[in-house]
Amino acid sequence: MDNNTFPEGFLWGGAIAANQAEGAWREGGKGPTTVDMLPHGPNRLAVKLGLDKRVGWRDDEFYPSHEAIDFYHRYKEDIALMAEMGFTVFRTSIAWSRLYPNGDEQTPNEEGIAFYRALFSECKKYNIEPLVTLCHFDVPMHLVTEYGSWRSRKMVEFFTRYARTCFEAFDGLVKYWLTFNEINILLHSPFSGAGLAFEPGENHEQVKYQAAHHELIASAIATRIAHEVNPQNQVGCMLAGGNFYPYSCKPEDVWAALEKDRENLFFIDVQARGAYPAYTQRLFREKGIVIEKGPEDDEILKDTVDFVSFSYYASRCASADMNSQVTNAANIVKSLKNPYIEASEWGWGIDPLGLRITMNMMYDRYQKPLFLVENGLGAKDAFNENGEIEDDYRISYLREHIRAMREAIEDGIPVMGYTTWGCIDLVSASTGEMSKRYGFVWVDRDDQGRGTLERKRKKSFWWYKKVIASNGADLD
Repeated sequence: MDNNTFPEGFLWGGAIAANQAEGAWREGGKGPTTVDMLPHGPNRLAVKLGLDKRVGWRDDEFYPSHEAIDFYHRYKEDIALMAEMGFTVFRTSIAWSRLYPNGDEQTPNEEGIAFYRALFSECKKYNIEPLVTLCHFDVPMHLVTEYGSWRSRKMVEFFTRYARTCFEAFDGLVKYWLTFNEINILLHSPFSGAGLAFEPGENHEQVKYQAAHHELIASAIATRIAHEVNPQNQVGCMLAGGNFYPYSCKPEDVWAALEKDRENLFFIDVQARGAYPAYTQRLFREKGIVIEKGPEDDEILKDTVDFVSFSYYASRCASADMNSQVTNAANIVKSLKNPYIEASEWGWGIDPLGLRITMNMMYDRYQKPLFLVENGLGAKDAFNENGEIEDDYRISYLREHIRAMREAIEDGIPVMGYTTWGCIDLVSASTGEMSKRYGFVWVDRDDQGRGTLERKRKKSFWWYKKVIASNGADLD
């Protein structure tokens, strides 16, 4: 590469998630999942946090995942649009409950397998590599009501059976895999992250970290299975990334930022290094956490991932007394407002240099290839008098973050590829809104589920096509 381009073979594309795009929530034998319980509106946050326990639906609420953008029926049209932009990679997820509607069956739903074989074959038709997440915030609801979701060790068996089914059924179509999406969100949004709802009097920290242990064991076993099924398979972990800056140079603030970084990196420390980090000993002791381990667990964890993938939208700020200050409520991971950077409409700090900082930190820490699998700007789009969406604000955001990623590569970091988040408009995971749009493609649907679902190219569509065609050289 020269200073203006990316390495040969660099993967360019976009990302979606099954639960935010597919819809068809009870078609093809699919069972209900945790995301299907998340309403749009004021009750959404309490459900996500596991404080409002839901096992069914209310007539007075709207559930945006149930129809989403109908990718289930329209995927050929949507993949063609991605191919038109020149995608060489497309990140999506498999809905666990399409293959195992309850989650604990012995054999999979063949209709679900057929759907994903058709989807991945459509990608390959255009020479697009699928990058597939096994669990993107959607646990089959039967596993929640029957077993308590990831608080139960039995989940390891259910997940690894599902993972093996995927590796075998889609062998030859998929070689890039992620086990759990933004695995660290379990600590911040327990129900939407891992299907955890709390009972009165429970030690929430004990429940979360025990569930985390079960996910880490399941991830390691799935990684081993993937390599057994096909040694060419590459398996990554996935972090909700973004460093915490100390709010000031006061030593207590520096320590607070270090602790918040460790809180988020804990999962990747295990998945990339193969063992619990030393700092967890004191953390668990002070929080009253006792991890129940099987006799083989420490050995199981040594099956580490091949690469580290992550999302990056914003950096964050931490101080020793941040709990007494006003934090940014727009993101589930709390942060103080950084006065040195601008923010999006939803209060997320726009910090391209923070991406370079995050990438350098992660490569220093893990020494594994990185893959930026989510990056984008949520914004309200509007048509101009010519019926076009001139989303220059999105182009500007992406341009500066691509430049920062190129600087990180110049720093010596191996980076596999880049998939922007929500390459086609979809349901926002954080708010359940459609109006918080990320895509290069407009979808005619509003926050109440109204609209024709028509697709329309935005200005950023043509810009990203040019970026890909030039391998990142032409960002103007």
